[in-house]
Amino acid sequence: MKLVSWNVNGIRACVKKGFLDYFHEVDADIFCLQETKLQEGQIELELPGYEQYWNYAERKGYSGTAIFTKQSPISVQHGLGEAFPDDEGRVITLEFEEMYVVTMYTPNAKRDLTRLEYRMEWEEAARRYLLALQEDKPVVFCGDLNVAHREIDVRNDRTNIGNAGFTDQERGKFKQLLDGGFVDTFRHFYPEKDDAFTWWSYMAKVRERNIGWRIDYFLVSNQLKDALQDASIHADTLGSDHCPVVVELELTTVHQAV
Repeated sequence: MKLVSWNVNGIRACVKKGFLDYFHEVDADIFCLQETKLQEGQIELELPGYEQYWNYAERKGYSGTAIFTKQSPISVQHGLGEAFPDDEGRVITLEFEEMYVVTMYTPNAKRDLTRLEYRMEWEEAARRYLLALQEDKPVVFCGDLNVAHREIDVRNDRTNIGNAGFTDQERGKFKQLLDGGFVDTFRHFYPEKDDAFTWWSYMAKVRERNIGWRIDYFLVSNQLKDALQDASIHADTLGSDHCPVVVELELTTVHQAV
């Protein structure tokens, strides 16, 4: 089973930059989007063989997530549950027979860290939510998590210490999630690779010089570790300031949608 996650930074703009070519070429079983930046009815994607699930932000042109899947889910949920309202369309959970798939667009703490307190509340709610799911069945968790976990996940780590996405608080919450029973799939295969990034500033030649951050992830429950076949970053795929990330799992009970 192949799963893809991509912060498209506006799906309408990304479609004009080759999104559909990549989508059909990669042929994922499940394809997750973050930062779709649209409301219901603003785009119609013809994706034969896929069911489409969207979570729209109340604010127009902001945030938003989507999942396209070949396999019909048992259930669909938006947000982190009633205990933590989400009016920004940041989370979709699909339940399948063998696992949950959760896509998330984690709130940015903002350059001046004015949203760091909210970010910490979000992180705690998200952790509780994911651990509760994990008590029922294994979880595949993906998205733009807006944090670089380790120093090797940022090209210029020393000059970025304390900046949004690289604060001790954000990195600590990520470690706490891993300690709760999750595996960073890319690091599972490439524990010390230091030039693998998923986001680059739009400043001139930054992406060309690979001055980036790794802030897009696939995490899986420890129970799925033995099912991992590969994890990759498609850094050459353009269309957004982020690139797609991919994980492949060998599952024996995958049922394709009719």
